[in-house]
Amino acid sequence: MTGDSRLRQFVDEVVIPAESELDAGGGLELRKLARDAGLWARPLPAELGGGSQSLADYFAVAEDEGRSDHGPDVVGSSSLLNVRMLAAHAHPELRDAVLTDLVAGRVHVSYAMTEPGVAGSDPSGLRTTAERRADGWWTVSGRKWFTSGAARADLVLVVARTGDAFSVVAVPAGGFRVERELDVLGAGGQHEISFDAVRVPPTHLVGEQGRGMRLAGERLALGRTLRALRWIGQAQRCLDLLADRAVSRVVGDGALADRQLVQRLAFEAELEVRSARLLAREAAALVAAGERAPVEVSLAKVAAARALHTAVDAAIQVYGAEGLTAATGLPRLLRVARSARILDGADELHVTTTGRRLLTRRQAPPAR
Repeated sequence: MTGDSRLRQFVDEVVIPAESELDAGGGLELRKLARDAGLWARPLPAELGGGSQSLADYFAVAEDEGRSDHGPDVVGSSSLLNVRMLAAHAHPELRDAVLTDLVAGRVHVSYAMTEPGVAGSDPSGLRTTAERRADGWWTVSGRKWFTSGAARADLVLVVARTGDAFSVVAVPAGGFRVERELDVLGAGGQHEISFDAVRVPPTHLVGEQGRGMRLAGERLALGRTLRALRWIGQAQRCLDLLADRAVSRVVGDGALADRQLVQRLAFEAELEVRSARLLAREAAALVAAGERAPVEVSLAKVAAARALHTAVDAAIQVYGAEGLTAATGLPRLLRVARSARILDGADELHVTTTGRRLLTRRQAPPAR
């Protein structure tokens, strides 16, 4: 698994300098630069306007793309999970209406699963409902939150209770109301939305009725693996910043790099990042081969989150007071690092479920 020097250069020289503008919702012109550079939507299907890059090849460059949290969106790959879900499970009418524009970046789709007051680790408690009427249309009622990009979404894929099971229903803009933008450690981009008995046509059921949790599960392995690789990309960015600062900053009669405590910070951060990278690449190889690999994916996710936190904390320490300023980019990376321990399943969920799986494998069969 190797990186992509062109992609990394684009993220470092174009995306990262514009992060503040992108945080504020600007920077849309950067997408044209990505298209002109031949970097647009490379892991998406060629028949829809993408680059048709295989998952294995995409995993190999996801770390470079992920050096900025905005990287995937600027280069057009952030829609991968939604494109794959709709391409595989949506009604033909919905696919035809949405997919090409989604890959081109003209349409935005959000995914809504978690809800206020419901533990994210227990999706069986979800309360949003979708009821099928006599005319075949669906009526969706409820509330979701931590719905990424909902304020600009043209379509929201909603996991809703349909009887005793769950289904995925695509609710178009106008059918949901943005209640508020959530303040996530000082950053926006996540929203709470509501549905007030909104009517949705039969063609907007995604997949079979009652199979919503299965569809949600299909997203998990890929989504978590991508997050791990992207977080490692940001952790490597922190290592680069740490090293540059340590060798250039003169204190007294020598550089910071000559100080043993700084050397220890560099060592510990490098150790965690390299270890997490190996785990993420192992998970990526299995997921690219069609495996769900829950143990490997969970190990990679937790390790990547921890490595990012260690690396950004060490970089801030080496920068000193300047590391607390937005100009270094480190406060933004620290926010991502802290969120990483909760997003896509809190660390505690991964630790307990994976530990149980590992121990169950060791259990001897019952005596006859």
